[in-house]
Amino acid sequence: MSLEYWYLFPVSIGVATLAMASGIGGAVFFSPIFLLWLKLEPTVAIGIALITELFGFSSGLIAYVRARLVDYRLGASLLMFSIPGAIVGVLSADLFPGVVLKTIFSVGLIFIGLQLFLSWRQDRKEAMDELIKVEAEVGFASELTDRAGNTYRYTVCNKALGRTFAAVGGAFLGMISVGLAELQEYHLVARCKVPSPVAVATSIFVVVITVLVASVGHIFGFIEEGGSDALDEMVNVAMFTVPGVLIGGQLGPWLQARVDPDKMKVLISWIFMGVGTFMLSTLL
Repeated sequence: MSLEYWYLFPVSIGVATLAMASGIGGAVFFSPIFLLWLKLEPTVAIGIALITELFGFSSGLIAYVRARLVDYRLGASLLMFSIPGAIVGVLSADLFPGVVLKTIFSVGLIFIGLQLFLSWRQDRKEAMDELIKVEAEVGFASELTDRAGNTYRYTVCNKALGRTFAAVGGAFLGMISVGLAELQEYHLVARCKVPSPVAVATSIFVVVITVLVASVGHIFGFIEEGGSDALDEMVNVAMFTVPGVLIGGQLGPWLQARVDPDKMKVLISWIFMGVGTFMLSTLL
């Protein structure tokens, strides 16, 4: 046990709060911290990021479940594809050297950031708001009423594409710790116009279960490859990140209800593109 990484506690609170409020996987932020700041091996950094994300998302999920914002039927349909994808991703991660994983992660961040920026421009959001009003008046496939009495009516479009995103996102999550939450957010909100509170809560529900599967796979990988040294490193980091994300997981839903999601997504998109570009430049 070491107190070397004490500063990760406040950092983890901030990261988890931002992740829970936006529906973006916390591993997107933690993996660069572990790779660039702590200089951990890619497989170790990705594994610890997933384990940390599991605790943070679980904490946030409790808050969203209490708010009755999770669409369980939609979540179950996505889990049928994200879990097998995550298993494939975990098994595939061992086939690539560290520099390849870093490159995939960097390019993935840039791509996700660009997609978020393009899909969350204010003019497009305003246009989608009008479409939501029209569709709500004409007809809808799903209806959900939260604990506060707010009713959300929506239709999940192109379910085949959503399942494909779940499988691909699950594979990337298992391999490089990112992709599932971001692709789901893009599909549910940007393409299908599912209300943000429902989309974020349901996305977190799917990510928690998928990350649990991926984390178990990475823990077995630690035991087989790194032995006690890798496990010790994981414990020394997690003893500060896990309490931090548990706190941030409760703060995130509170923040999500009070911050303009468009502005947050645009900010995060620029962060992703900036971090991805910086990581890519360190490899050249």
